[in-house]
Amino acid sequence: MTTTRRNLMLFTGVALLFLLTGAMQSWNLALVILNLSLLSAIMAIGVNIQWGYAGLFSTGIVGSVALGSLAVVLVAGQPVAGAWAAGTPRIFAALAFGVALLALAAAIRGRMAPGRLRAGLIVAVLLGGFFLYRGILDPAVSAVEANNPAQAGHIGGLGLNSLFAWPVGAVLAGLAAWLIGKIALGLREDYLAIATLGIAEIIVLVMRNEDWLDRGVKNLTGLPRPWPVPQEVALQTNPAFLEPMAAMGWDPVSTSAILVKLIYAAMFGAVLLALIWLSERALNSPWGRMVRAIRDNETAAEAMGKDVKFRHLQIFIIGSAVVGLAGAMMASMDGQISPTSYTPLRYTFLIWVMVIVGGSGNNWGAVLGGLLIGWLYLAVEFLGPQLMDWLTAGLPPGPLKTQLSEMASHMRVLTLGAVLLLVLRFAPRGLIPEK
Repeated sequence: MTTTRRNLMLFTGVALLFLLTGAMQSWNLALVILNLSLLSAIMAIGVNIQWGYAGLFSTGIVGSVALGSLAVVLVAGQPVAGAWAAGTPRIFAALAFGVALLALAAAIRGRMAPGRLRAGLIVAVLLGGFFLYRGILDPAVSAVEANNPAQAGHIGGLGLNSLFAWPVGAVLAGLAAWLIGKIALGLREDYLAIATLGIAEIIVLVMRNEDWLDRGVKNLTGLPRPWPVPQEVALQTNPAFLEPMAAMGWDPVSTSAILVKLIYAAMFGAVLLALIWLSERALNSPWGRMVRAIRDNETAAEAMGKDVKFRHLQIFIIGSAVVGLAGAMMASMDGQISPTSYTPLRYTFLIWVMVIVGGSGNNWGAVLGGLLIGWLYLAVEFLGPQLMDWLTAGLPPGPLKTQLSEMASHMRVLTLGAVLLLVLRFAPRGLIPEK
């Protein structure tokens, strides 16, 4: 069997899983799983760029996803009445002042000779500047959070279309990756993983606790959908939609929900195909061969005149930007942002499982892993209890049957672990390995 035919069979098998879900459960559920799997496949491409191309072991994926969702709040969120007058300009002034302080400290470190004078000056700038920074920021934050805290209490957004937030999410994640890369990319693989995980948790904790930014744990709802996705309610009151539904005998409520999800699937699929095309072009270009050469032997590549540190930083930024793009797309589809939902299990470990199962270093493998594991992760939620009920049907009522039924909620993690072990045993390079 040729490689192309085998890969087509794998993708066909995954497509059948979604079709069977629609036929046996509901098409609405199948499309929900498909859209989330498409977004997971985009995240898997970003991780594959970092690990498969350059061998960068980052565990800070959840931070890039969170920053991508934050872009939707800042760009597409509705403006908050009174927030600007309460203290939004002072918040931005404080943040700009903080950046200027860091730039000044970096300039002093770069231009002065090492010694006590340089160290003392840097400490004085940072320590004194910190108190000035908090003196500007804290009163402004308190004023903004006190502005209609039950419904607002944050700075609000620009009220633009959510489509504009998608590239902004990529830019935010890329800027954060640049800063993280400057700090952590010189570390060894295991230390890099620890550092990126810690920084990602800091990003998520900031989003959970800074109410002025995104309402924190209060959650922010009502974010607008991207054009051209309509509201289901608007479709259900539109005669141009209702008349064909009545003629064909279809339920307008369920059909409108399916239509909206199909539009999302088309948009996400278009972005995914564009990323695959760009990634394939990059991977098969001289740049891609150079990056893989650095991954395989940094010493030899550096001896040939390649700037290893710069290329690592470049790859780290590109991969994080792709993940941030997916995070913005997810928030615009959900119409809300919930910082407590950004957990490493869902947005770091699961994405890594997708890349490993699909095949690191191969873009199509990352996509296959994203779709397969995305379906499995969400389908086990309703298949697990059904399977456990079938397995325990012959048992008499009692503690054993009750315990087994309660364990059905843990079958998701058990199934993912079993799939990962099987793939590592029988296909250690993934289902579609790197050529």
